[in-house]
Amino acid sequence: FLMASKNIQRPGAQPLHMVSPLVECVPNISEGRNLAVIESIVDAVRQTSGCTVLGVEPDHDYNRTVITFAGEPDCVGKGAIELIKASVEHLDMRLHQGEHPRLGVVDVCPFVPLKGITMDECAELARGVVDALSHELDVPFFLYGAAASSKERVMLSDLRRGEYEGLEARLSEGPCDHNESTRLPDRGAIEWNETVAKSGGITVGARPILVAYNVNVDEKEAIVAKKIGSIVRSSGRLLKSNSGQKIRTVGMLKKVQGMGVMLEELGISQVSMNLLDVGLTPLHLAYKACESLARDHNTELCGSEIVGLVPLPAMLDAGRFFQPGCKSEQELVMAAVEGLGLNIHHDFDPQRHIIEWALSREVGA
Repeated sequence: FLMASKNIQRPGAQPLHMVSPLVECVPNISEGRNLAVIESIVDAVRQTSGCTVLGVEPDHDYNRTVITFAGEPDCVGKGAIELIKASVEHLDMRLHQGEHPRLGVVDVCPFVPLKGITMDECAELARGVVDALSHELDVPFFLYGAAASSKERVMLSDLRRGEYEGLEARLSEGPCDHNESTRLPDRGAIEWNETVAKSGGITVGARPILVAYNVNVDEKEAIVAKKIGSIVRSSGRLLKSNSGQKIRTVGMLKKVQGMGVMLEELGISQVSMNLLDVGLTPLHLAYKACESLARDHNTELCGSEIVGLVPLPAMLDAGRFFQPGCKSEQELVMAAVEGLGLNIHHDFDPQRHIIEWALSREVGA
């Protein structure tokens, strides 16, 4: 899951002459409160030639920051290496607490094909980054998504099961939530030590564009939000019998990961979702589904939030739903912003948060 955000205003990005192919990298680091430390980690990317930082979005409650940068594949690979090295240097998982599931200082680092590059090439880029880092850093590296070493390791949630707190048992052959297909890392350290205790596990991979979308629920405790999350997510609810037998329901929405969480800083809760395919589950469907379920529990929504960047077609589709009479892209985007309540608790700037517009603004892609 990607997180709720309060944008850091960064200095002007270094413009560069961008040529095809173009790849995006969206690392999530386990620090969302110490802005000076976050900036020092992001600076490692900014100082990498050919990388343009498009977004830096920390969240205090999740204690997590989503960073988005783009460029030519080799440059982005080098930027990811520098970011991971800086995160291992500056962050300490032994001190980390937050609302979001996490495995290590760089909980996830996906490469996303944008233009002139295939998913297989992005997967190879992820493997190359991990190979390079495993020679420098004595920390565990896991590969996921299109870069996964087996089908059992494709899903981030499967590799992250047990989170940081369960990592010591995984690497020490103690009792844990993993079998042999997912227990050990693909590269790097395979035994628990002080370095691993500080870094945790780092997950690198390749995936298509997804939309990190959080719907705000007007409640302090995440009681209704957790119910909604368990209903809308594709995996549904896990049900148990008195004898311990397990069975799952079918989720309401397709290709959606979701959970309910508290946002103490804002005094509200969220249904935090990853929309893995906005063609199957568009933004407005996810929002209206959550709205309907909230009202079933006598609760209202108070807007929503897009974390990181969103494809322009997803915003246009939402705009057509809320205001079908709009014609221009600008009008449709503003209709989507209003209909989804994207500026109620958070700051949504279309020029920075829509992938196509941000790339055009920063790198002329």
